[in-house]
Amino acid sequence: MNLIGEHTDYNRGLCLPFAVERGVTVSVAPAAGDALEVHATTLGEVGLFELGSRAPATGWRAFVRGALAELDDAGVAVPPARVSITSDLPIGAGLASSAALTVGLCLALLALAGPAELSRRELALLCSRVENDWVGVRTGLLDQMACLFAPPAEAVRIDMASLEVASVPLDLGDAVLATFDSGAHHEHAASGYNSRREECGMACQALGLRSLREALPEDLERLPEPLSRRARHVLSENERVDAMVAALWRADLAAAGRLLDESHASLRDDYEVSLPEVESAVSRAREAGALGARVVGGGFGGHVLALFPPGAELPGGALVVRPGRAARLL
Repeated sequence: MNLIGEHTDYNRGLCLPFAVERGVTVSVAPAAGDALEVHATTLGEVGLFELGSRAPATGWRAFVRGALAELDDAGVAVPPARVSITSDLPIGAGLASSAALTVGLCLALLALAGPAELSRRELALLCSRVENDWVGVRTGLLDQMACLFAPPAEAVRIDMASLEVASVPLDLGDAVLATFDSGAHHEHAASGYNSRREECGMACQALGLRSLREALPEDLERLPEPLSRRARHVLSENERVDAMVAALWRADLAAAGRLLDESHASLRDDYEVSLPEVESAVSRAREAGALGARVVGGGFGGHVLALFPPGAELPGGALVVRPGRAARLL
């Protein structure tokens, strides 16, 4: 779950995610033959993948096909195996279920194949290529880095320009973070997410910059609309990440809530990724006493994240997201 720092990852900016206690579990065991037999237990489906084949695949099978291909390109020889995938993550809830699946698959297959010279940063980049090139979703690197680097029960500040990570305390006391569905379903690949990435690229081209991380506030005046507003969101969101880090070090939950509200206003007005259903969900959170709330993930529907004080009655269907541990071998 990304606490704050939305749509900044592919702009080489800052973000502040944390791992949640839910996740995807991938179990592997050696098998005879020359294929990978994969049981998607949660879906009740089975797929047989011939090792070495790069035949296209769709749905969850594209994640497996991409993981096998990218590991092969990295010099990892995955042996025949029987794989089982289970999950207690709700799909499309802004909880990085696709990144969790990719990271889980790659970690399990790497463990089966034996020692490999892949750092966790290199593995995050590999998993990102699986989603971008094989699944067809132009995500940034935020989810994969969070899955692999988030410390137990803490948030992690990630600088996407340098891929440097730093732990940040996430002591909420009796307050809780919860996410709930806006009722507007979203699909990254079919939404305006890609168009926002393209607009950021256009802004960089107009300014002669490699990324919006290099932009200055005065540069906004040189951009036409809506590119100026897109860039303004990225610049202001980077500032909010560091403001949130400071608030968490002070255990100032009121300030944290205000920053969530400011992030949502920027995502709504400058980045324009909200919808009426999302605004209604944010209003429900505030009516329930939330200290702050914002749309999460790519936007254009999906879920809302809210910070609730102790004793608040959460909206119906809300899912409390408690800090957990990063991806690991069991």
